[in-house]
Amino acid sequence: MKFASRQDAGRQLGQYLRRQGVEVDLVLGLPRGGVVVAAEVACRLQRPLDVLVVRKIGHPWHREFAVGALAEPDVVIFDEATLAEVPASRAGLDQVVAEEMARLREYRSHFHGSDLPVLRDKRVLLVDDGLATGATAEAAMRSARRQGAHRVTVAAPVGSPGAVERLRYVADEVVTLLADPGFEAVGQYYDEFSQTTDEEVIELLHAAALRRG
Repeated sequence: MKFASRQDAGRQLGQYLRRQGVEVDLVLGLPRGGVVVAAEVACRLQRPLDVLVVRKIGHPWHREFAVGALAEPDVVIFDEATLAEVPASRAGLDQVVAEEMARLREYRSHFHGSDLPVLRDKRVLLVDDGLATGATAEAAMRSARRQGAHRVTVAAPVGSPGAVERLRYVADEVVTLLADPGFEAVGQYYDEFSQTTDEEVIELLHAAALRRG
C-alpha cells in the first residue's frame, strides 16, 4: 500500500474510521505532518480539529536518533531500552529536553495560543502521518489521559508492527491501514512527502474552524 500524499492518506483513513463506526468527539493532529492527515479525517468524521503538540527527544550525541518524546503541556517519556543500548548522560538528556520544551512552547503559541483544547471527558482521536517507534504518539496519548480524556484512540495510515504493539498497551484503540513488517521509514509509503510548514498547519486549523461555524 502506498499513498499519493498525506491528504490522500487522510481521506482513506477517515473513510475507514467512518466505516468502522469509530466514535470520537475531537480529532487532534500531531504537528506538523499529522495535522494534514487529521484534517481529512476530521472532515470525514465531521468532528472538530485541533492539535496536540509533540516533539521527539534526540540523543545528545546524535539528535536525529530519537530516545524519547515530549508532549504539551508537560509529558516527557524516554525509551529506556534504547538508552540501555546507547547510553547518554543525564545532563545531556536534560539539555535536549530543555531545548525541545522551548520549541514545543513556540509551536504551541503558533498553533493554539495559550489555551489547550479541552479534553476532559471527551473521546479523543490522535492522528499522525505514520508510527515509526510510537514514542511521540505515546507521549500525546499520555498527555490526553492526564488532561482527563475519557477515551483515547490513536490512528495513522501506516505504522511499524512494533509501534502498533507498543501503543496497544497504553491506548484504548490503535487503528492503522497498514502495519508493515518491512517498515523502515514513514516516507517510504508516500509518493509525495514534503515537509509541512507551520503556515500550512495554521491554515488547516482555520479552515476547519470555519467549516464548524
